[in-house]
Amino acid sequence: MTGKERVQAALEGLWTDRRPVMLHNFMMAAREEGISMKEFGENPQSAARAFIHFTEKYDTDGLLIDVSTAILAGSLGVPVDYPDDEPARTHGSLISSLEEIQDLSPVDVALDEGIQRWLEITRIVKDYFGEDKYIRGNCDQAPFSLASMIRGSQELMTDLLMEPEKVHQLLEYATEAGIQFIRLMAGTGAHMVSNGDSVAGPEMIPPEFYREFAFPYEKILVDEAHRLGLTYTLHICGNTELILEDMVKTGADALELDYLTDIQKIYKHCHSSTLMIGNLDPSAVIKFGTPELVKQLTLELLEIYRDSPRLMINAGCAIPPDTPSENIRTMIETTHRYAVAPNPNAANS
Repeated sequence: MTGKERVQAALEGLWTDRRPVMLHNFMMAAREEGISMKEFGENPQSAARAFIHFTEKYDTDGLLIDVSTAILAGSLGVPVDYPDDEPARTHGSLISSLEEIQDLSPVDVALDEGIQRWLEITRIVKDYFGEDKYIRGNCDQAPFSLASMIRGSQELMTDLLMEPEKVHQLLEYATEAGIQFIRLMAGTGAHMVSNGDSVAGPEMIPPEFYREFAFPYEKILVDEAHRLGLTYTLHICGNTELILEDMVKTGADALELDYLTDIQKIYKHCHSSTLMIGNLDPSAVIKFGTPELVKQLTLELLEIYRDSPRLMINAGCAIPPDTPSENIRTMIETTHRYAVAPNPNAANS
């Protein structure tokens, strides 16, 4: 089977010859290619080569094309730094009060060079692998997290209590940016799109705020992806136990979840309907753990999901750049050797 076929089967709840693997690896890919994060973000050809070489070296089933968590915000005018050895990052906010929403420029993210470079990386990778590997084009921040960059995280938390209606106006603005990026990504040939919305997690806001201010706008992006014929992944860092059921209800085809979320709770909510991507600890296990620990925890995850095909092995978030190659190989080889269900054509119910 091809990598694309394995991932597609897992999304549909079908057993295959082995579990698929797709890694959140852009920083490690750049490091192994010997290029700085600045070059990675500014040179699509270099970044694409890094993704291609990493995929071929470790025999993953697909690629997550990611660049940073700040490019979409930068396309709207939020100040962004571009360090040599770290992904781009925002500094400061775009507006000092919600009254300034009406003064924001109309959204047109296609004009931004960073967005276009991101899209070009995806096109190059897709042209190279064709339909052999599953291509996930990440589309940066979901609306709530993007709004926190436009307004400032602390200020937005106050606004949620003091000016909720105007917060919704800001979220509508951020959602338009997300929709535009997804539409542009669809033109690259990517099979899946995704967004991160970690500022909307329970470690930042109460679950009821998630349901009012994040969930509706995440769902708009999911619906737009489906309208375009693409599958969709939602990623939220931290312990998402209190909103897992809501995240499933967005209609996302897959959830990329952090190690802080209890895997038994993930299994309960996702195993029959939603692909789980994750959820090994990228730092304590994947980076700092021994190969023996990586193998042990990978097997534990595989065992918990032994009765469901809706699992794709990954770290729970971005893999650090200086992760030992041996640990990545151990995680993947352990997954490849693990016996799947005896009937490879049986759908999970």
